[in-house]
Amino acid sequence: MCGAKSKSLIFTGLLFNCLEMIFSANTGFSMSIYDVTSRSIYLRWPKISGASSYRVTATAVDTVGHSLLAHFSDVTFKGTLTSLIPNTLYAIQAEAIDKNGIILAETQIMQSTAPDIPVIDQAYSKLSNSITVEWRAVPGATSYLLTAQDGDSFIETVVTNSPGTVTGLKPATLYRITIRSINSGGKSQPSPFRKAKTVLAAPVLSVSSPSCDSIAVRWKAVYMAAGFSVSLMRSDGLGRMLKENTTNTSLIFTNLDPGTLYTIKAYAWNINGIPGDDFTYNQRTSPNAPADVQVAFNSGALRAIVSWMPTEGALTYSVTASSGLLKLKCNTSSASCVVPSLRCGSEYYVSVTAYNDAGSSKPTDAVSLKTIPCAPVNISIEEDEPGHLLVSWSSVNFGYYYVVFVKSDDGLEVHCNTSHTQCHFQSDCGFTYFISVFAYNKAGQSPLGDVFNYTTAPCCPSDLRAVVVSSDTVQVTWAPVRGVDMYQTRAVDWSGVALCNGTATACTLSALQCNTQYNVTVYSFSEARGSNTSCASNAIARSPAGQSLPSHSVPLETAPCCPNDLIVTQVTQSVTNISWSVGMGAQTYVTTLESPKGQAKCHTLQNYCLLGCITCSTNYTVSLKAISETGLTSSCTYRGYSSSACCPSGVKLYRLGNNGIRVYWRASEETRDYHTDLHGSKGNFTCTPSSGLSHCDIMEIPCGDVYTVVVSPVTDKGPKLTFCPKKIYSVTCSGSSVGMVIYRGKSNAEQRI
Repeated sequence: MCGAKSKSLIFTGLLFNCLEMIFSANTGFSMSIYDVTSRSIYLRWPKISGASSYRVTATAVDTVGHSLLAHFSDVTFKGTLTSLIPNTLYAIQAEAIDKNGIILAETQIMQSTAPDIPVIDQAYSKLSNSITVEWRAVPGATSYLLTAQDGDSFIETVVTNSPGTVTGLKPATLYRITIRSINSGGKSQPSPFRKAKTVLAAPVLSVSSPSCDSIAVRWKAVYMAAGFSVSLMRSDGLGRMLKENTTNTSLIFTNLDPGTLYTIKAYAWNINGIPGDDFTYNQRTSPNAPADVQVAFNSGALRAIVSWMPTEGALTYSVTASSGLLKLKCNTSSASCVVPSLRCGSEYYVSVTAYNDAGSSKPTDAVSLKTIPCAPVNISIEEDEPGHLLVSWSSVNFGYYYVVFVKSDDGLEVHCNTSHTQCHFQSDCGFTYFISVFAYNKAGQSPLGDVFNYTTAPCCPSDLRAVVVSSDTVQVTWAPVRGVDMYQTRAVDWSGVALCNGTATACTLSALQCNTQYNVTVYSFSEARGSNTSCASNAIARSPAGQSLPSHSVPLETAPCCPNDLIVTQVTQSVTNISWSVGMGAQTYVTTLESPKGQAKCHTLQNYCLLGCITCSTNYTVSLKAISETGLTSSCTYRGYSSSACCPSGVKLYRLGNNGIRVYWRASEETRDYHTDLHGSKGNFTCTPSSGLSHCDIMEIPCGDVYTVVVSPVTDKGPKLTFCPKKIYSVTCSGSSVGMVIYRGKSNAEQRI
């Protein structure tokens, strides 16, 4: 290949300066460019049959008088045009010539050379992963290719102007840097290289705040580092900057402000003192312990409200209340927190710890909190003597003094304040007292414990009167007293005792001995306390002397006729009235009710008789003797009589839920069914429980009313019993719901037969 100057050839091919390739007619001859530099163009073409050589001419389009001619043999199908002008457009014509010099085919192409080779002014590294290069601009260059080579590896970057930076490099590494200029024609040859070394990598910091006034900085060794510089300053710019130079890989800054954000900057330098990349980290010191901790105790809810002064830099706070092994915690971002579920009778030590992203402060000094005492237990109530109650209990932790409240069922309340564990109260007979004991300390009152009730012995019957009804019958009456569920009347003589039990304030003793002195005693009983044996009412009853039956004569007469009609009527549960029609010829009568459980007998001049001591739910045989004036007797037998079913005992009312009442009783017979009636000013209520139950529930009962309660056995036939005991209860209100249920005694209608 050779090159020579020739005349400039101007022909029609110049009209196609925008074409990359021109084909000659009917030959298929073409030419292509496969590389371009600042002063060279690299060509290739196909073989043309018959051609012995190829002639290539390159003519500068915009530069007069500059052209280049090159010849190539027939075995060469590519060539290089050299010594061209940089950044110049050339019209390139190729001709295929045979051995006789005849042109067999020709083609033309337009191609520009690349810009001139740049010259590097300087190359330097400011970051560990890059090198910056500066050069003078090259005319015609639209961009530049920077190359950084490290041994066999290299990294290239295209930039548009100076300076340019090659990135993605390794720290502390020496690179060969070259640059090539680029235009639409191609790239220039590489510039002469410059050597440049990347700076050291930045140390990667691990930062913590071991205390509220210090920050610890650690890092791993950096390749080629001779030392390190670490500086620290408040992020808000206040205060002065602290700087430390060291060859170690850790250091601690002390005497810092608690809870404050600091900016830490660190870099390594090499043996020549050239600094490398820096590493910046923001770290906050851990907070100081909160100040002025205050603890307020809510005795009703058994919780503590803990407050404190906020501390600088704290994000959250944790309150710990410790009592032995028990620890209660409360977390918050504010300056107060509620610690719930405290235990009564306990001492807690309360401390507060502040937290932020750096860690925690030291806990504050513990504040002692003593909660309210627990409700006293082991409460006992004794009536050491009539009219005096002794209430005692066990002492409780942190109970400085105690208050005992005693409320009677008539609403009167008294209390006792003491530092001991017992209190004395005066009491009256026949009352039910509701007793509660509270313990107190500086924190407040203990929770409500069990409310106890104590019923004193019933009062003694008074105004006792005994009236002789007949020679063998005495009727005893007395005034009603408080707290009595049943009265027992005893008539005692030298030979035995006649008993009469009932709830009424009257009793008829029959079948007594005539002309005999009896000591009559009435005792009061209550279900809660039993008999009041401390008092008894006595009366002396004596059958009238000389009031014996008339003397007998022996007239000739027939026995008197039996009465045609005899009616047995139950007056109370223990008293029965027997009446009959007049028996012709009869002057006196003896009536008898007899069962396996006993006998009741009455001797009278009338045609009726009251028989006491009748047993409920018992079958009796009924007999009557009609006696004439002369002593003749007719024995008359009538249809048997069954006394009424037994009334239940122990009738009581209990509060059930918000607006419910449970009526409870002790059944007299296991298989008996019962019917319950409650009568009040706000309404009447009834209920009949399932067979075998001894209680009955009445729901949605109005509170704030007085109710008369009767529980009667259900009979197979006949009207409902009307003489079962009627008890009076007050149902108080607690808000809109049922409150206390208080026993008020018995109905006045019951007090007399």
